[in-house]
Amino acid sequence: MTKKRKITEEFSVMTEPVAVEEATSANDLKSNLEQTKSYDGVIGYIMRNSTSATIDLKDPTKIVDYAIVSSSALDAGNEFSKLFDLGDMEDIIVEGKTAKILSLSIGENKVSVFMDKNADCAQILKKLRSL
Repeated sequence: MTKKRKITEEFSVMTEPVAVEEATSANDLKSNLEQTKSYDGVIGYIMRNSTSATIDLKDPTKIVDYAIVSSSALDAGNEFSKLFDLGDMEDIIVEGKTAKILSLSIGENKVSVFMDKNADCAQILKKLRSL
C-alpha cells in the first residue's frame, strides 16, 4: 500500500509599510531640507517620523541636545495652543540668545531647523511648505 504525502510550502512576502506617495513626499522634504542647509545662518536640521529620523548638523557634538529641543518644541507648542485655546498650531519658533529653532509638522514628518538668531525663518518656512 502506497501512502500519499502532502507537501506544503509557505511563502511570505514582506511589503514596505510606507505608501509610495508618502515615501516620495519624505524624499522631497529631505531634498528641501538639504537645500535649506545652504541658506545663511542655518546650523542644521532634524526630520523624524514613526519609522526613521534624519539628523544633519554642522556641529555633530550637539546631536543629543538638538534632538531633545526638537522633540520638546513641537510638544510645548501644541500644549500652549491647547492651554490658551489658540487653535491648531502650524509651526513654532523658539529664540535663544544666539540661535533659534523652527519646528513644524509636514504630513507625518516632524521637522526642526536650527539656525543663527539672525537667519530668515520666513524663507525657510516657505521652502518647506512648498511641497
